Amino acid sequence: MVYARRLDGRKFDEMRQIEAKVGIIKRADGSAMFRFGNTIAYAAVYGPRNLYPKFLQDPSKGILRCHYNMMPFSSAGERVRPGGSRRSKEISMVTKNALLPIVNLEEYPNSVVDVFIELPQTEAGSRCAGICAASMALADAGLIMKDLVAAVSVGRVDDRVVVDLDYSEESYSGIVADIPIAYLPTLDKLTLLQMDGIVPKETLMEALKLGLKACMKINELQKKALKQKYITEGVEDAQ
Repeated sequence: MVYARRLDGRKFDEMRQIEAKVGIIKRADGSAMFRFGNTIAYAAVYGPRNLYPKFLQDPSKGILRCHYNMMPFSSAGERVRPGGSRRSKEISMVTKNALLPIVNLEEYPNSVVDVFIELPQTEAGSRCAGICAASMALADAGLIMKDLVAAVSVGRVDDRVVVDLDYSEESYSGIVADIPIAYLPTLDKLTLLQMDGIVPKETLMEALKLGLKACMKINELQKKALKQKYITEGVEDAQ
């Protein structure tokens, strides 16, 4: 089959409209919002703070906990059941693993850093939006970090390699493969690579190349959002 053009009119290497903001939840130590089209993720960071009960503490380093949750009314597909699920636990785990390489937890012994990710609206790409938001929220919290994590989904729809699949493409009746990735631009490392579907090796490599290029654009937007917050605060303090 031939996927001649994307259903929403985008180019094959074009992401949906993206938006990033930081410092949006006042009572959190750090917070951020990241949006891919109609998929919106909010992240709030609390910590580092003492970990209790004490037997869970590690005197050599702190620990990172991630909590991912899609609100019941958020999905473009079936209604999400409230409460924890197998999927939310799996995405919480991969989010944590994607973020662990950037945080210097050795600087925070016996402590915990909690990251809460909430999605009030989703239309595919939710784990990638959550990772992008969480990365910015950690930076906003002032943690010592090695890099920012940028994440995006790439994949195959019939014979075409595309970036940032939306719900209509994920549920497309033809051949579909969805490949979420997370990337550290400064360190040039992948911290997440999953695949739902089957693709030839050559197609996978082409998709990864497209995804890394998109992640570089996302990283620039993340940095711009962080800088903008402190420029704005500096202006307000001067007034």
